[in-house]
Amino acid sequence: MKKKMLFVYNPNAGKGKIKTRLSDIVEIFVKADYEVTIYATRGKQDATRIVKNSAKEYDLIVCSGGDGTLNEVTAGVMTLEKRPEIGYLPAGTTNDFAASHKIPKNILRAAEVAVNGEPYYYDVGSVNDEFFAYVAAFGAFTEVSYETPQTIKNTLGRVAYLLEGMKRLPSLKSYKMIVKYDDKVIEEEFIFGMITNSSSVGGFKGFIGKEILLDDGLFEICLIKVPKNPIELQAIINTLITKDTSTNLIYSFRTNRMSIEAKEEVPWTLDGEFGGNFSQVDIKIYKQAIAYRIEPKKALISTKNTEVKAALIDNKMKM
Repeated sequence: MKKKMLFVYNPNAGKGKIKTRLSDIVEIFVKADYEVTIYATRGKQDATRIVKNSAKEYDLIVCSGGDGTLNEVTAGVMTLEKRPEIGYLPAGTTNDFAASHKIPKNILRAAEVAVNGEPYYYDVGSVNDEFFAYVAAFGAFTEVSYETPQTIKNTLGRVAYLLEGMKRLPSLKSYKMIVKYDDKVIEEEFIFGMITNSSSVGGFKGFIGKEILLDDGLFEICLIKVPKNPIELQAIINTLITKDTSTNLIYSFRTNRMSIEAKEEVPWTLDGEFGGNFSQVDIKIYKQAIAYRIEPKKALISTKNTEVKAALIDNKMKM
C-alpha cells in the first residue's frame, strides 16, 4: 500500500519560485512511493485549517513557503493526537527554520530530504496557546516582518526588513513589564523581547549563542531594556553587533516556561507573523513535540549529542 502525503504550499512565497518547480517536486515525491494530495494556500491560517481537518489521513505532511507557512502547518499538527512527521521546502525570504536545521536551500534537494530524510524531534513553543515553531517576539522592529509588503520582501530579501526597520527608529515604543520564570521576577521597561529556538533569527546567525539545543525543552530568552541616553543605546547596538549579551542592558537566559504581564496590550509576532495583542502572556515549551525531516547524519546540536559528549569526557577523566 502506498504511503500518503499532504503537500501544502504557499504559491506567493519567495517570488513564487515554487510554481516553476512544482512538477519536479511532485515527481520526487511520487518516485519515493507517495500518493500525493496537493493543496495551495489561499490566505492567512489556510494551512492550519487544512492540516487540522485532513492531516490524520496522511503519513507525512510536507509544506513549502516561508516561516509563516511552516508556522501554520506546525500549529495545525500540534492540535492532533497523532502527529505526522513534517517535511519542509524553504521558499520564503529568510527561512530561519531551514537555516537552523540545515535543510537545503535548493528546493529540489529539500524535496529529497522531505521523503528520504530522518526525523528530528524538535521543541515547539506557545504564547497563550498559540503555537510557534522557532520565535515569538514583541517590541522594536517585530512588526516589520508582517507589515513589509510581500513584493518588497521578494525584491530586496533581508534588506527589506532593515530598510523598513530604520524608518521606525524615531518611534520606538517601550513597555513596562513583570517577567516571571523559574523562581525569578524581573520588573523593567523593555523595548524588545524575543523567545527563540533557533540559531538564526531574521536571517542573521549566531545572535542567540553558539550552543543552541533545539530539542532540550528550553528556549532562549532575550529582553532589551529601554536605553536612558545615547550612550546606552550605542552600547545595546554594539552588543547586538558583537553578539555579546553580558551587558546589564540585556537580560539573557533559558527557560521552559515564563509569564509576562504588561501595563497595556502588546503586539506579538509568532514566526514573523502577527500573533495578537496581549497584556498578559503565558509561554510554554513542548519538548520534542514534532518530528521534522532533516538530512541524514547532519550535525545538528541536540541533547543526544551532548549526552554522548558528556559520556566521553567522563570516560577520559576516569582513565
